[in-house]
Amino acid sequence: MQTLILPGVVRAAEEGGHELNPLLPHPIELILSLVVFGLLFLLIRKFVAPKFEEIYTERTKAIEGGLAAAETKQAEADAKLAELEQQLADARHEAARIREEAREQGAQIVAEMREQAQTEAARIVEHGKAQIEAERQQAVTSLRSEVGTLATTLAGRIVGESLEDDERQGRVVERFLADLEAGTPGVN
Repeated sequence: MQTLILPGVVRAAEEGGHELNPLLPHPIELILSLVVFGLLFLLIRKFVAPKFEEIYTERTKAIEGGLAAAETKQAEADAKLAELEQQLADARHEAARIREEAREQGAQIVAEMREQAQTEAARIVEHGKAQIEAERQQAVTSLRSEVGTLATTLAGRIVGESLEDDERQGRVVERFLADLEAGTPGVN
């Protein structure tokens, strides 16, 4: 295709009598290009540029509004986070206080139970001592009665006479028991 166009251009240049310079356009083309460029410039300036400016302004306002809203939301989120952290700290403090109270109550209950157990043990020991003392007294009384009867019977056999008289029997038993307690039986 170049081979067809190039010889035609060279012939046209030779026929016109003047030389063709590819770097310099024809004055008509230059004027026509300037007029079209001016019209295009005015149309763009009158219709397109204001639209672009309007859209740019709207987007700027939307972005600024979005940033302001984001900052507001961030501030609200930070405030909510601080509030939640405060609530968490309060809850931890409350839990520690409850644990401490429970520990104190537990110690108090243990102390009360220990005191109650000691009181109960002391009561049982005292009851046991009283019961032992009562049984000892009963045994002593029973032994005195039996020893008295045995001593009277034995003394009656040794002496050869009956000591069935209560008054005499009581004196003999008392003397015998006194001798036993003194550790010198039969010494008079």
